[in-house]
Amino acid sequence: MAAAENPQVQRQYERFPYPERKPADERVRLIGTWLDDLRMVNHHCFRGARSFNDGFRVLVAGGGTGDGTVFLAEQLRGLDAEVVHLDISRAAMEIARERVHLRGLSNVQFVEASLLEAPKLGLGEFGYINCCGVLHHLPDPPRGLDALLEVLAPDGAMGLLLYAQYGRTGVYQMQSLLRILCADAATEESKLDLARATLAAVPATNWFIRGEDLHQDHKVGGDAGLYDLLLHPQDRAYTVPEIYEWFADRAGLTVTWSDWHRGRLPYAPESHLAKATAALLARVAALDERARCAAAELISGAIITHSFYATRAADVVAPYGDAAMVPLLANDAATGTDVAAVIDAHGGKPFVLQHARSGLARVLDPGRHVRRTFAALDGQRSFGQIFDQVRRGSESSPPDDAALFAEFEPWYRALESIDRLLLRRPEAYAGIAGYQISG
Repeated sequence: MAAAENPQVQRQYERFPYPERKPADERVRLIGTWLDDLRMVNHHCFRGARSFNDGFRVLVAGGGTGDGTVFLAEQLRGLDAEVVHLDISRAAMEIARERVHLRGLSNVQFVEASLLEAPKLGLGEFGYINCCGVLHHLPDPPRGLDALLEVLAPDGAMGLLLYAQYGRTGVYQMQSLLRILCADAATEESKLDLARATLAAVPATNWFIRGEDLHQDHKVGGDAGLYDLLLHPQDRAYTVPEIYEWFADRAGLTVTWSDWHRGRLPYAPESHLAKATAALLARVAALDERARCAAAELISGAIITHSFYATRAADVVAPYGDAAMVPLLANDAATGTDVAAVIDAHGGKPFVLQHARSGLARVLDPGRHVRRTFAALDGQRSFGQIFDQVRRGSESSPPDDAALFAEFEPWYRALESIDRLLLRRPEAYAGIAGYQISG
């Protein structure tokens, strides 16, 4: 068994592999891990240009019971690509290994080791590294990031998840309480019993109970979920400014936020200020990007994890305004035809486009051609092909590409901000047919 920096953490994940998974469930469902949707990785990190069929290599650093590993390997099935699953817990890795086996996946390599050892293992370089929910459990998280950067390809990207400080305020107060109450508890089982008894007994004024709706692991995650949330021997959380200071200022990386099913929207302060005055909104709009994101976290109070991509280069997002790009709707079942029908339902006039799952609510004008643009948007046609179709049967002086891009841009910006409208090159990765991230 690989040596762990903190044996208590290793012991926890040997006793309670996380998250709890039954390998047999692979026969009936595929769990999607948000940041690892390769359509999103391609859009945000590779200018929409990667096929992932060129010897592409992925490292899942701290793969646990295998959610990220299985999802990435399934997307890369049949391509010239490889996934390396790295973890310190043999028990967790055996669950991941069985899940991979039941899916018939042959593109996964398992390595039992700490991510801190990655540069010494001769694993080579990786185009994408998943490290979700891991760095904040290390004694020295910056050292962990440094190790990952040593094995990240020069043009590679990372998908990361770290705990968020303000949304976990009650969690840390409950952790402190349970450390007091469990100080002489001899076993993990006795700690779990004490934790459940405490949760049932504390009053509504307790800070964890006040914000309990933000957290689900202790309710639906079984023993492993409860232990990971409230009895973990080592975790810490970060604010937006701390992440920028660490990743951007210290490590020289570009940070691109993408929260589960909400994209960048939680980091837009105006999205939390529906009752704000015009003067307050103007002041918020004048803030620089870092200050805006920091303000959004403080205003919301409900961001419990920070999930984001990190790249060495800054100009890596697929460019809007290129007629060769293929637009695709993602992460919902809605099609371009469905969006066109919504526009029809509002008589083709400006209306508030609302998206319940992300919280998006934005006034948008379909103008003269947006409806037809969506009607032709099928995830296979390029903007050039879509615009040619829009122009067919149009007025005597049909609009050029520039005019159509300008009319469609507010819709693109709104839906791209919640990762529902992405871009790719025609030859690039198109995703698993018919698959949408659930959960």
